[in-house]
Amino acid sequence: MRAYSESLCEPLAVEDYGVQPMADASPPKWHLAHTSWFFDTFLLKPYLPDYRPFHPQFEYLFNSYYNGVSQPFPRSQRGRLSRPTVAEVMDYRAWVDEAMAALLERDSGRAPELERRLELGLHHEQQHQELILTDLKFNLGNNPLHPPYRTDLVRTVGSAPPLDFVTFPAGEVQIGATGDGFYFDNEAPRHRVLLPGYALANRLVTNAEYAEFVRAGGYEDARLWLSDGWSWMREAGVTGPLYWREMDQEYLLGGLAPLDREVPVVHVSYYEADAYARWAGCRLPTEQEWEHAATAQSCHGNFAADQVLHPRVAQGTQAPVDQLYGDVWEWTASPYVPYPGYRPLAGTLGEYNGKFMSNQLVLRGGSCATPDDHVRSSYRNFFYPPDRWQFSGIRLARDL
Repeated sequence: MRAYSESLCEPLAVEDYGVQPMADASPPKWHLAHTSWFFDTFLLKPYLPDYRPFHPQFEYLFNSYYNGVSQPFPRSQRGRLSRPTVAEVMDYRAWVDEAMAALLERDSGRAPELERRLELGLHHEQQHQELILTDLKFNLGNNPLHPPYRTDLVRTVGSAPPLDFVTFPAGEVQIGATGDGFYFDNEAPRHRVLLPGYALANRLVTNAEYAEFVRAGGYEDARLWLSDGWSWMREAGVTGPLYWREMDQEYLLGGLAPLDREVPVVHVSYYEADAYARWAGCRLPTEQEWEHAATAQSCHGNFAADQVLHPRVAQGTQAPVDQLYGDVWEWTASPYVPYPGYRPLAGTLGEYNGKFMSNQLVLRGGSCATPDDHVRSSYRNFFYPPDRWQFSGIRLARDL
């Protein structure tokens, strides 16, 4: 798991490691250091006797948002730090790994809380592996040279099947983590939900379908937009998905390419997804509807291991609802709020998820940049409505 984070950075020039193109997109160097900080802070310091930290200031520099640990270094200023160097960050990672090996050899199997934190730390690192890719894409995709991250990525071809809807009858369903295997605290507790009958689109919305919305004046019709979305779109000058270039090209992690009309549209905000759904005479699914549909299907899809790093054409598989996992994070209409009876983790680790349950929307399913063993039907991602630098896309839903 640790080695994979470093392998993601192998295609980079040293100059790429420190760039922060916006406050939400951290430099690769910071991600590599912060994921080490997690083990340093939550495992090594409390559990390894006589542990000596690599550098006394790293607790401050690479803390993300844990106010119970220390005052974090300002997020918007992470790209201003030329020091520590990339080499020093790699030395820090090796230092932490060596200490973790000693800790696990000493305490493996005898400290359940330690092993619980270890598992959380590894899943936390997977989240940052995805962020390395999305943040890099924002950096490179906004460079006028449009440099590729990699030139050996797999390209896919094909035609998307016709858009259709799969119906689900009304009924009482169980939502949330089952308790089998790892899950984050925000996926629990499992609880009952009464769902009205609904229908989900059999695949994701494509570039061609979204281009029709753009050409039909979707970005000029205030009737389609939420009030906040209309204000955001006008103030930001948004006229299409984040990486579209003049309606005929799109920036991919493999570089600038002709817009493939058959692949799912990606890098749209919640506001854009909601406006498109309204224009199409539909709506976005709730997270409960999405999970109910996804639980019946195996968790297979286009993830980072497929080496595409971009959504691919719907496969027209035997599954009734295609592309539920991988390709794009699917916006839902559900606010990110706690489940009934939710309890955050004890202590400072309780800051991991719970304190963000305000003003954000839930996304489901993982994306083409997600590690393939990181998601499940109960996994809840969450972002603010204007966010679109993640691989976020659209699935339509209807009432019955």
